[in-house]
Amino acid sequence: MSAQQRRLPVYKKILEENKKKWMIKEFLEYRLSRYGYIDSEILKTPLGTRIVIYAERPSRIIGRKGAIVKEISNILTTKLGVENPQIDVIDVSKIEAPEMFPKVVAYRIANAMAKGVRFRRVMFVAIRQLMEAGAKGFEIVVSGKLSTERARFEKQTYGKLYKIGYDARNRVRRAVIHILLKPGIYGIEVRIAPATLQYSDEYKIKPPIRPEAAQQQA
Repeated sequence: MSAQQRRLPVYKKILEENKKKWMIKEFLEYRLSRYGYIDSEILKTPLGTRIVIYAERPSRIIGRKGAIVKEISNILTTKLGVENPQIDVIDVSKIEAPEMFPKVVAYRIANAMAKGVRFRRVMFVAIRQLMEAGAKGFEIVVSGKLSTERARFEKQTYGKLYKIGYDARNRVRRAVIHILLKPGIYGIEVRIAPATLQYSDEYKIKPPIRPEAAQQQA
């Protein structure tokens, strides 16, 4: 860290760190979007910067003998100024059902549409997979020139899904991707409330216990 960086006010340091994290995430999504990239976490450690990549197919991101990971590490060091990047690639299926990650669902829809499968059929397949995985609620929106020359959108929703408020911002998972096909650009937006999600307004009131009963239980 240079002397100029050490003299920065605290709020500017925070802004610079968040800006760098955003640049790293944007680079990883751009570079690895075709290899099953889902999401990433950037953590500062005493030894440098630890980057955890969640992927649907980790072997494709690691590459042959780790070639892709080494390339990414070199770019992060030389171009983005990341100190000693340590990259870990984790298979999302070992953490949770892949269908609980909206980017996985969105990319599956996009890849099927690129192969010529009708958008409505792909959406119904995604709905069935999400229901079988036990999603609490979800919304799938596909927009573009779906059946006419004019752009429109098709929306499918299921279950309990908040669109505004704290839960919608911080707990409901959301992903938006775009795909270029022959008729034009299509947008795919997926929101998922995972099976394990508990909304803020979901709570249980325990019945009162008499002091005598509490002493007996103790």
